Amino acid sequence: MTTSLADHLRALPDESLAALLQLRPDLVVPVPADVSALAIRAESRVSVARALDGLDQFTLQILDAARLTRHPEEGTTSTDAVLAMATAGPHPPAPTTVRGAVDRLRARFLLYGPEHALRVAGSVDEVSAYPAGLGRPAAELDARTAALCADPAKLRRTLLAAPPSARAILDRLAAGPPVGSVPPGALQAPPVGAEDDLPPDATNGGAPTGSPIRWLVDARLLVPVSAGTVELPREVGLLLRRDSGPLGPLRTSPPSVTAPPREPKAVDSAGAGQTMELVRHTEALLESLAAEPAPVLRSGGVGVRDLRRLARAVGLDEPATALVFEVAYAAGLVGELDLPGATTSRYGADQQVLPTGGYEVWRAMSLAHRWEQLARAWLTMTRQVGLVGQRDDRDRPISALSAEAERAGAPAARLAVLAVLADLEPATAPTPDEVLELLDWRAPRRSRGREAAHREVLAEAAQLGVTGLGALTSYGRLLLADVTEADERGDDPLGLRSDAESGDPSSAVRALDALLPAPVDHFLVQADLSVVVPGPPDPALAAELDVVAEHESAGGASVHRITTASVRRALDAGYTADDLHALFRRRSRTPIPQGLTYLVDDVARKHGGLRLGSAGGYVRSDDEALLAEVLADRRLESMAFRRLAPTVLVTPYQVGRMLIALRDAGYAPVPEDTSGATVLSRPKTRRAPARASVSTRALDPLAAPKLAMPRLLGVVEQIRRGDAAARAARRAPAVVRGSAARVAAGPMPAHSHSEALAVLQQAVRDKALVWVGYVDAHGATASRLLRPVSIGAGYLRAEDDRTEMLHTFALHRITAAVRED
Repeated sequence: MTTSLADHLRALPDESLAALLQLRPDLVVPVPADVSALAIRAESRVSVARALDGLDQFTLQILDAARLTRHPEEGTTSTDAVLAMATAGPHPPAPTTVRGAVDRLRARFLLYGPEHALRVAGSVDEVSAYPAGLGRPAAELDARTAALCADPAKLRRTLLAAPPSARAILDRLAAGPPVGSVPPGALQAPPVGAEDDLPPDATNGGAPTGSPIRWLVDARLLVPVSAGTVELPREVGLLLRRDSGPLGPLRTSPPSVTAPPREPKAVDSAGAGQTMELVRHTEALLESLAAEPAPVLRSGGVGVRDLRRLARAVGLDEPATALVFEVAYAAGLVGELDLPGATTSRYGADQQVLPTGGYEVWRAMSLAHRWEQLARAWLTMTRQVGLVGQRDDRDRPISALSAEAERAGAPAARLAVLAVLADLEPATAPTPDEVLELLDWRAPRRSRGREAAHREVLAEAAQLGVTGLGALTSYGRLLLADVTEADERGDDPLGLRSDAESGDPSSAVRALDALLPAPVDHFLVQADLSVVVPGPPDPALAAELDVVAEHESAGGASVHRITTASVRRALDAGYTADDLHALFRRRSRTPIPQGLTYLVDDVARKHGGLRLGSAGGYVRSDDEALLAEVLADRRLESMAFRRLAPTVLVTPYQVGRMLIALRDAGYAPVPEDTSGATVLSRPKTRRAPARASVSTRALDPLAAPKLAMPRLLGVVEQIRRGDAAARAARRAPAVVRGSAARVAAGPMPAHSHSEALAVLQQAVRDKALVWVGYVDAHGATASRLLRPVSIGAGYLRAEDDRTEMLHTFALHRITAAVRED
């Protein structure tokens, strides 16, 4: 009867083997040389850990049942034995549910073999040391404890005699994990004469004790396993669990959500309003960066003072501003620019963070398109924004955009949280605690210790408008499905296809467009020269308002104000007085106030009264009195003006400096070219080099690529061919196996590559010396006597027994492995 995993895999039809590779895609990266190599990889610690990470709590408990019911010598169990243990509790699950969990484990080959002789895959015990939270058998811990556990009646009497404080410790360890730390001095002998409540039949002969832990150790109910650590034997844990079952409470289905579903329209409306706020805050932050770029710290990222300045400009607190900042950076809207003469260091002091050229393209998009670009970037960025403001391992604050906030598992955490919301009934708003409970059941190994990160995801999703009133919005659900489907399909690995670029909006954009108010192309001018925009302005109107008015407030209806400075800015950008009058008549749905007409005409009449040139620098004007005023103005003494003619002043400074000084002094000059024509242009804005958005990145960068079934069948065919070649190689003549021969020529390739990996895998467990043959970087063959330390991620780490140095070898370069005799 076949017993090895490799034999079981060989006996599978191609479709079943491809199904295994589809459930565990990491097994084909890189493609194994043969079936034996596939079996070794399937039982490796890294691959087994990934397979266990994707299992729910109930399936993991059934795997623990299989581990606990194994025959001590044969190492096998049966489906009936697993079913008997799983249904031994007070609330037994249905047998079909248990068998379904066994089938899931067998499909992933975490259990393999016939139903009457199931085997647990190797490395499962290494990845999860304590099945069902129970300790090791007493026979493996202590002989006297094993003797106590061999007498059930005596063991029960000892438990019943335990004082309340000691019994509380036992109950806590019985719930798992079975190992606990001991306070200093707790295991020391008590002082002479101390009172003792040890039962008379305990094994310490009635010696007094000074603590509950000492009592339990003396009673053989706990076993010290190291300095300061004790372990609860498995037999004692099972006896303490007699009321709840050997596996503890079993939950065959995820916990229910008590909150009733909300009104879907209210959820979508709340979320849509937040999307408008997100886009507005992003635009305000980028405009603030354009006006005053933030310097990059030498240690990386943007400093606390700059983040506070941006927070004041945006009108948010610092954590919320950091989220907008990080998302804009991930979306390619923000980048670094090297200043002239700066160093090329990535985190040098001569870099500034400011908007990229993609910001202009983004501003021209519709509101829903702009939100989608930000939301996609948030879903896929490997940044945990909640770390900004906290302290790192060196007690230094983590700044925005710094490398310390990088977390490769952040996209997978967002996907897990949003998947929980997506699987509930639409418009259901669970509490954060309920979401954590659902995550803990769906993937307990992945969610353990990540509660804070998952709560951050919920808060960020609400700020970004992905959720509304605590529930996943309809357009958020569509976006999640679209991103997840593209990630699983993997048919655009280079990110060349973009719905936004092709002009075909995604389903999420169309759904959000239906919820947002239609963009308006007009405004209402009030008598106090305020301008009210009754809705989100279209890109053309927004661009015009940025030039001719000052922004005052935002919301469903934004408010702007026309001032002398804004009119002068419009004239500087190239507008004429007639252009401004025509703009206000075309855009305003209310009569133009007479004060606005007077303001435009008055500023336009003064605008251009001074003309600047570049003959070193000159100022000319037909108004001699105005030039006399400039010449006598003490605020302009630093310019060293000198009258060249009644209508001309000259200065040694350049035109740009003159322009700034005269405007700061309250004048309205304009530059002119050599022909005397006015040079009017919109002020140039600096932009960082364009950056690609991270929205094309996989949701889980650590996950192996998912392949379609036809490609998997091709991989299976390749593995089969390699297996046939390996069998043919094994029929080749054997080599001389002596230590002297190996020293002279090193190990010869008498075994296949997969058998060499098997020898190395066993050597890691036994910590044995192995002669390893390999091909070096120059293509030459060589051999070394090594002590393997670990195998994983395609590499062997081993210690050279002669030099006691640690070396790393690529597994594909290893040609043979022979254990030292």
